[in-house]
Amino acid sequence: MRTRILGIAISLGILAALTWGALRLVRTMAAPSTSELPTTRVRRGAVVVAVSARGQLQGGNSETIEVPMTGVDSTGISYLREPGELVKEGDIVAQFDITQQEFNLREAQADLAEAEQQVIQAKATSDATDEENRYALLSAQSDVTLAELAIRSNPVSATMKARQNDIALEAARGRLRQAQHNMANKNANSVATVAIQEANLNKAKVQAEMAAKIIESMTIKAKTNGYVSIEPNTNVNIWYTGMTFQPLQIGDTVYSGQAVARIPDFKNWEVSARVGELDRGHLAVGQKVTVSVVALPGKSFTGNVKVLGGTSGPPWDRRFDCRIGLDAPVPEMRPGMTSNLTITAEVLDNVIWIPSQALYESDGKSFAYLRTPQGFMPHDVTLVNRSESQAVIKGLNEGDVVAMSNPEQRNKPASGPDTGAMKALQK
Repeated sequence: MRTRILGIAISLGILAALTWGALRLVRTMAAPSTSELPTTRVRRGAVVVAVSARGQLQGGNSETIEVPMTGVDSTGISYLREPGELVKEGDIVAQFDITQQEFNLREAQADLAEAEQQVIQAKATSDATDEENRYALLSAQSDVTLAELAIRSNPVSATMKARQNDIALEAARGRLRQAQHNMANKNANSVATVAIQEANLNKAKVQAEMAAKIIESMTIKAKTNGYVSIEPNTNVNIWYTGMTFQPLQIGDTVYSGQAVARIPDFKNWEVSARVGELDRGHLAVGQKVTVSVVALPGKSFTGNVKVLGGTSGPPWDRRFDCRIGLDAPVPEMRPGMTSNLTITAEVLDNVIWIPSQALYESDGKSFAYLRTPQGFMPHDVTLVNRSESQAVIKGLNEGDVVAMSNPEQRNKPASGPDTGAMKALQK
């Protein structure tokens, strides 16, 4: 009996100890304690205002490969380099279907051959006409000479005969004038006919040469060394398929003037990025940029902001184009490589700053939770500038202790309503 009573007493003692420990733990967790709040001190020093972004490598002075103007709206790709393939100056990059152009060349060559024969025929006709005109002129001249000889006998001839000789001389002279006039007209006509046929011949030559040059232009060669970047095929409708534009490939239909590929210049690499609209006021052309290429770990490159473009995008994600020129590119770079950018916008020396997570905003005012004898209390400050991790402020002194998290949110019951400064949004 004593053993049973002793066991029961020990069990009750253990249960009471556990209950007391649990209650103490619950009270400790429920009781507000500022000592558990993460804190930091207000500091004085230099703050670097920087903007981070992500972009893609591209050539600064890219050579664009376009579909030549051939007089035909569309054509097909018969040969195209692979994306990222290295080409040298003079290498073939792309070729386009020349079936229609070969047909046009054959027609132009046939027209040229016909024009050449027309010129030969016109010259032969002109030569024959010249011979006829010369014969007619010589005949008329001979008739005049004979009539002049016959008229010399008029003094000794009968009156009737002398009159006939006079009439015959006038008629011969009239035929001579007509022959001379006809010869001039026919010569001019022959020259004009030959000139027209020669003009047609030149036109046919130009058309044949043009057709040959068009065929030659359908084979495009690289003007510089570089890696080929293939353009997307935007001639397909993907809006209702959920797909993305695929790079152009052999067999695709392209249109005159359309860009099919680019060859970036090795000496002028750039990074193209889309930067958030809120950072637009921090950036300016010429600012220094640090670039790290994801595919080249352990290496960083320097550059500067070259171009700040216009802002575009939906209202909830407005961004602007930014191009950064690299100072010292390396041969390992390829078009399209992802790059992380850190743009140094401004360096502020000897300023008061706190971590950005210690700064709060409510109703258009900025404040921090300053430690006082009464605990952490909201204290209004003036925001001068901020980086991604630091906020430059006025209104606090160096060495002041501020909370890194909202003490009112920490002490608030889980189901209680938000009131006053508890609505503050951390920046």
